[in-house]
Amino acid sequence: LPFTPPDRPTVTSAMTTPITPPSPAGHSADWQVPAFTKTLLQSKCHDHAVVIPVINEGERIRALLSRMHEIGTASIADIIIVDGGSSDGSLDETFLRSCGVTGLLVKTGPGRLSAQLRCAYAFCLAAGYRGVVTIDGNNKDEPSPIHRFIEALEQGVDFVQASRFIAGGVAENTPLLRHAAIRLVHAPLLSLFSGFHWTDTTQGFRAYSRALLEHPDVGTFRDVFNGYELLAYLSYRAPRLGFRCQELPTARRYPEGEVPTKISSVRGNLQILRVLLAAISGRYNPPIGHKP
Repeated sequence: LPFTPPDRPTVTSAMTTPITPPSPAGHSADWQVPAFTKTLLQSKCHDHAVVIPVINEGERIRALLSRMHEIGTASIADIIIVDGGSSDGSLDETFLRSCGVTGLLVKTGPGRLSAQLRCAYAFCLAAGYRGVVTIDGNNKDEPSPIHRFIEALEQGVDFVQASRFIAGGVAENTPLLRHAAIRLVHAPLLSLFSGFHWTDTTQGFRAYSRALLEHPDVGTFRDVFNGYELLAYLSYRAPRLGFRCQELPTARRYPEGEVPTKISSVRGNLQILRVLLAAISGRYNPPIGHKP
């Protein structure tokens, strides 16, 4: 059914604030977080946030936000977009407001995906959110299960991973090389070395508890996480530290004849393999004596 946003406090004019870097109250100033700006479009209304990392996703991010608006995502979680520096005009503030987006973060410091995520997670922890759901901004994932991710967090799960490969999941038009790499290499190795049986480990549709993100033995906020490292690392580290993990079935659909991804077919996949091997060998673990 069409969603009519409930009455909620709004910010009458967008406020853009530079952050260099944030030191949330009650947390260590040793957090390494790239500089970013924040534009607040709505007031905080919920205990959980949906973080969407984007860079030049064009109509894909607009289609995703429209779908989330239709199913009422903003009625259960605040939507935070973290932009890596888009230049395509897809993040028009008027459009974002119409979709119920709470805030737009724009990374101005160095780094790629993991750097964007560190910006968003630091912002969310500073704002007092109890948990964070992330979903890619390229409109490949069906967003309707977001409420189930939040329910899992509220029931004490610390790490929820979307999976298209378990009962109830849907994998549509997944490139053959990508499918084989996940099923035969990436997920099996992470499962073996983490101690948790993962089936779908490269996608960014997942959720984390506050306890996981801010735990000193996880060390989320370090500059070593720059590209795709944080995704593989958390899948390895969280189970080994005893955090409660779970997979939930989701649908991931690639457009026919198009692969909307920032990962090139050869070079990008080799980089993901190098990151995987570094993660399972413990190279990203916090050093002994590391401060949170």
